[in-house]
Amino acid sequence: MQDLHYDNNDLGLTYWGNACRFKVWAPTASQVEVVLYEEAGEYDQYGMVHNHEGGLTFLMNPGKKGTWSLELEGNYSGKYYMYRVAFSDGTVNYAVDPYAKAVAAGGARTAIIDMKKTNPEDWEDDVSPPQIRPTDAIIYELHVRDFSINGDNLFQQKGLYRAFTEEGLTDQDGNLVGIDHLVELGITHVHLMPVFDFKTVNELTVHDPSVEDGKYNWGYDPQNFNVPEGSYSSDPTNPAARIIEFKQMVQALHRKGIRVIMDVVYNHTFGVDDGPFEGIVPGYFYRTNSEGYLTNGSGVGNELATERPMVRKYIKDSVRYWAEEYHIDGFRFDLMGLIDIRTMTEITNMLQQEIDRTILVYGEPWTGGDSPLWDKTLKGAQKGKGFAVFNDNYRSAVKGDNDGYASGFATGWWGVEGAVLKGVQGAIHDFTYHPSETINYVTAHDNLNLWDKIVTSQGMRHALSFPEWHNGSPSGGYSAQDAVISADPYRFVEPDNMLSNDTVRRSLLANGIMITSQGIPFLHAGDEILRSKYGDHNSYRSGDAVNALRWSNKARFRPVFDYYCGLLRLRKAHVAFKMAQREQVERHLKVLSCGHGVLAYLLEGTEVKDSWNRILIIYNGKEQESKVDLPQDSAWNVVVNDHAAGVEVLDHVQGSVTVPRLSMMVLYDKESGVEPQILTSMDIRSPKKAIQRAEEMKLEVVFKDQHNKMIEGLQPQWISSDPERIIVRQTGKIIGAALGEGTITAVCGKVQASIRMIVDHLVPARIEITGEPMMYATQNYPLQTTVRDQYNQVLPGQTVQLAATTPRIVSIDHTGKLLAIRPGKGVITAQCGSLTAEWNVQIHPFFIRTVEIEYERPDHHYDGWNVWVWGTGMHDGKIPFHPTSDGSVVAQVKVAPGMKRIGYIIRLNEWERREGDRDLFIELPSTPGNERIKVKVKSGTREVVVAVGGRLMKLHGLSSA
Repeated sequence: MQDLHYDNNDLGLTYWGNACRFKVWAPTASQVEVVLYEEAGEYDQYGMVHNHEGGLTFLMNPGKKGTWSLELEGNYSGKYYMYRVAFSDGTVNYAVDPYAKAVAAGGARTAIIDMKKTNPEDWEDDVSPPQIRPTDAIIYELHVRDFSINGDNLFQQKGLYRAFTEEGLTDQDGNLVGIDHLVELGITHVHLMPVFDFKTVNELTVHDPSVEDGKYNWGYDPQNFNVPEGSYSSDPTNPAARIIEFKQMVQALHRKGIRVIMDVVYNHTFGVDDGPFEGIVPGYFYRTNSEGYLTNGSGVGNELATERPMVRKYIKDSVRYWAEEYHIDGFRFDLMGLIDIRTMTEITNMLQQEIDRTILVYGEPWTGGDSPLWDKTLKGAQKGKGFAVFNDNYRSAVKGDNDGYASGFATGWWGVEGAVLKGVQGAIHDFTYHPSETINYVTAHDNLNLWDKIVTSQGMRHALSFPEWHNGSPSGGYSAQDAVISADPYRFVEPDNMLSNDTVRRSLLANGIMITSQGIPFLHAGDEILRSKYGDHNSYRSGDAVNALRWSNKARFRPVFDYYCGLLRLRKAHVAFKMAQREQVERHLKVLSCGHGVLAYLLEGTEVKDSWNRILIIYNGKEQESKVDLPQDSAWNVVVNDHAAGVEVLDHVQGSVTVPRLSMMVLYDKESGVEPQILTSMDIRSPKKAIQRAEEMKLEVVFKDQHNKMIEGLQPQWISSDPERIIVRQTGKIIGAALGEGTITAVCGKVQASIRMIVDHLVPARIEITGEPMMYATQNYPLQTTVRDQYNQVLPGQTVQLAATTPRIVSIDHTGKLLAIRPGKGVITAQCGSLTAEWNVQIHPFFIRTVEIEYERPDHHYDGWNVWVWGTGMHDGKIPFHPTSDGSVVAQVKVAPGMKRIGYIIRLNEWERREGDRDLFIELPSTPGNERIKVKVKSGTREVVVAVGGRLMKLHGLSSA
């Protein structure tokens, strides 16, 4: 299918009111028809439609690059349609449009609606709240239904998108709830768990009080990627309702100063045969192994082949659609390790260069199982690429394992201070280049939430009557509701002295460390009111009894909530906690103490234009108080201690300070006397100098003071010198209206800046080819082509034909990847219209290296211990140990050629414990002759010996591998 890649942006339904066009990419089909229906179909008891016979059928016309299209005159709004796709073997499939923007209940059929009529009042004036740098973000992960479904009768729109539009809600004690609670807390971004159409909730019965089952799921089972989930709308049977109400939710959050992030699941689909792709292009959208079977890197039976051009295009089109149509401000990618690095890079560049520079992109840098994907987006792959990844090293160092009894710094284990420090520094000495590339978190929706993890580490589950859970059900035959009623998660918390409770203190310390660390902080909803899920570590289908936010906890644990508010107020007020550049952290974060259960460090505030001169942060993970010596040249003002947090002075100390057990302290010496910033100049940043007619692009302004330092929080007025050629919105968006040139001016007070923009026919002028510098016979490799226009700008949407002029050495397979056949010199040619380019590659002999990891424990107890590896290019994941004759165990890890570095962790069972406090890495020689590498790890000694071919290479500690 190399020559069937369609690059235009008109797939799906285009609706004009008096006519509409249908277009689908189905290159292997022999015939495609549009079938129109008056109704959504006949549903079964599970909310599914299986019979799509009948309807009015229209034959589609074959077009270029495997597309089929049809234009119909007339207004078809309110109708439904399916594609009827026939193949040469006689197979006929009915399929929902994969580019569907609206669907019937349950995603049963594609709906035809006028999208312009789904915009709420003043939607065109909806503007994202200002943000300067990624580290300004404070992310709050939230499930739409959890937010408002609780039975306290506080919300009119329980469990719905529109619950976010309800203002002024309070509990009986006057505590703010709902959206005003989020504002009071101080978060900047709401991260919504999956909100595009998913499969496992019956949308027809979700609002029926007589039905109990099929109402809840986290939503990581996508069905229609470009449609909001219907179970969160007031009427799932009305295709427009979910769209209107979703936009109302976004608009309400924006008006409250909160940005919106979508949790997106582009790594798999709920089903394959009945999913959005297989019925239209069988065998293309999903990864398979060498035998043709679906691979399962997601853990749910399939994974999308993001490295294939039309899959990559689909994901990019979908993300762009959500950003532009729904004004989404960020995207969190589920199992991002299953998405190739090229796709992630292109998505990030597209969003930040073509739509909004401040859009956040981040995700999980791991997979859910073994995947054949060669260029996974793992930790470290994001360096310098504009997106961030979750920092599980930091997470484990702070809290311990996810679901077991193992502890971290805040839960009772000393010896991990170094790993915590690496997270505090924004992971710049671990896997990031800048602090903005790490998402710092302690808990998220997966695994035990913070309260339940801490009580598990404390061995208190039985005392609190927590049951054992499996797939949403407690053991012993109880219902989830009965288990919740029987449990008492706060049994030992004294209302009049709650901040002295060990579990409370550990929870505040854990997230307090995270909130004051460099990087992007991430909170799970309800941590601020001690949310419990009653010991359920995987509540994806456990229902409202387990998952709903209990707003009564806010009044019950008000001192805890106030402490969180103070910590967020501190972070937002002081730029020293939000350094954006690696160099700032290296120069202005000074470690004073790191060990024996205490971590203390100094931030030089004046150097980063903070209003405080120096800020001292101390974490005490011990169960005893700790005395810490202070820099002697100043008195210090305490703003955070074990009972209060914020920016107001609580106490004055000098010489030394005693930090109570299981707590943190923040102090500053004096106001810095930073000179007030005066706006002196402005720079307009444009991703491009030339755009096409009808093309849209976002301009950004950087405001600078009298010392050429950036000023935050200003908004310009935008003016176009020629609105008939270039239109400019007050959001900074420009639109090419007619060919020619014009000047765009930004004005703020008496200062202004201008930029000259061109509207032109952009045409291909040059082809760039990039690929791996070293390739090995029998292996597949990605090859990337970039077409540039006459202004040397990247020109998207161009079809590039690739061919191998040395087919005995190298070839291009149907996915667009290079297959290195045998050693020798290969030549690849690229053609785009009349343009050509050539790329030379040297193919080396294939060789497999073996890394032998030997593990020795003083107690010789090895039951359950194994190695978790990644970056091998062959088999990532769990590798078993085998006994040796000298009382140790050894694991054999096979590594493909070209892999320069593999990571490994020695762990007990499924992460009950791990050896050392961070990930370990082995740098591998890239040339033949060093096929056997030996690694020896001695438990408890922090000693790792690495040898290549019998020669000692390095000796290092586990914490610094």
